[in-house]
Amino acid sequence: MRSVVLAYHEIGYACLEELLRLGEEVPLVVTHCDPPGEEIWWRSVRELAHRRRLPVICPLDVNTPEVIDQIRALEPDVLFSFMFRQLLRPALLQIPKCGALNLHPSALPKFRGRSPINWVLVQGETETGVTLHYMVERPDRGDIVAQRRFPIREEDTALTLHRRSTEEARVLVREIYPLLQEGRAPRISQEQEHASYFGGRHPEDGEIDWQWPARRIYNLIRAVTHPYPGAFTWHQGRALHIWWASPIDGDSVLQPGELWVDGRAGVLVGSGKGVLILKRVQPEGESEVDALEWARSGRVSRDGRLGWGA
Repeated sequence: MRSVVLAYHEIGYACLEELLRLGEEVPLVVTHCDPPGEEIWWRSVRELAHRRRLPVICPLDVNTPEVIDQIRALEPDVLFSFMFRQLLRPALLQIPKCGALNLHPSALPKFRGRSPINWVLVQGETETGVTLHYMVERPDRGDIVAQRRFPIREEDTALTLHRRSTEEARVLVREIYPLLQEGRAPRISQEQEHASYFGGRHPEDGEIDWQWPARRIYNLIRAVTHPYPGAFTWHQGRALHIWWASPIDGDSVLQPGELWVDGRAGVLVGSGKGVLILKRVQPEGESEVDALEWARSGRVSRDGRLGWGA
């Protein structure tokens, strides 16, 4: 087959690498320039394309007539999209002879939209997946070609889940590629009644509400901890990032946001249900530290509280 590949991020890197290992002809790679201000922790699709001597472009808008004409002239059999951040318009989707396929890092039809790896953790899901599907004009709604599901572990963060999703995506591409070559790849309609959609996340979405149960707060923390912007609260009028914590379910005498420092148990915070034990924190303008070290610095009063107005 002959494929134009639109790819970005770690999953994009792994899937392009796997296609090339399988012998796919790739006359063009389309990727993004790394946005300024974003913490880049993934491998570069552009550098991979350069190393493999593949033509590569980084257009601001892939849907411009110039880019569409460039792709059309290559007469691709398939258009692959692996974590590409722009929606493809019908003029692009209609070019490939065998269809345009997208790799989405969730078990569709659940968690359509942006940032599904973060959202499955925020929502406390116990299972996720990666899905290869045909692209249509509306995002993440086309027929499914293949899917791999796997459990979410209690200790998973967005980073560890992203790494596991990357390996599952690589396996999925390897398994389905022969069927795509032979024209025998399945088309499975999505069960629309089970669909869910989530939008993109922003740093301000990481603010903790101490009325939430401790388990829900923990899910937010692990969804946005390093290398993401992090969950945060307020202490003495300053932002306090909580990079790691652990929940204790059940009843507690602590009120939501109420702090208690115990030399053996650690730094405890009350919530709407249960207690959160802080592990790693970072006061605004300072370095990240162990939570007990922060509590013993003299800035946490006996009747201390966390949250807006604290």
